[in-house]
Amino acid sequence: MRISQTGICKKVTNCKLRVTSKKAFTLIELVIVIFIISLTTALIMPSFWDSGERALKSEAKRISSTLRYVYDEAVGKKQAYILKINLDKNSWGFESEKESRSFQMEKDVMFKNVIIPSHGEISNGEVTMEFGPLGPGEPVTVHLIKNQKEYTITFNHLNGRAKILEGYVL
Repeated sequence: MRISQTGICKKVTNCKLRVTSKKAFTLIELVIVIFIISLTTALIMPSFWDSGERALKSEAKRISSTLRYVYDEAVGKKQAYILKINLDKNSWGFESEKESRSFQMEKDVMFKNVIIPSHGEISNGEVTMEFGPLGPGEPVTVHLIKNQKEYTITFNHLNGRAKILEGYVL
């Protein structure tokens, strides 16, 4: 004959059943979950707090890459390339006998000005520079702005190197 525990407890007057169940989290489990949430937040939140500097830096890199490319192509192929920067439309591009490309600024990034020693500071209109077999005739400085952040691109006409600097640098 089988007697269940409930049947025994009914017959015995001082019987106490203790039922233990594990329904709570341990301290270690809570610490691990909080750590994972904190790590995920630390990796994701900076992209939400971006004040536009990432777009500004990205545009500065695209422009400096274009300057280097045009220099390398003009010197390497011994051909003339024309680089045009339209300060009013926030666009730039280049053309040669065989190729032509144009680019548009992204996300409210704008040209502040372009400085060429023979022309001075140009802050509106279109700037046209010729890159010949020896490169351009003089150095170029381009200033970009978005909100209150600024970046400077300096291009060395002798060696074709471009530098990107944070802030407004002459």
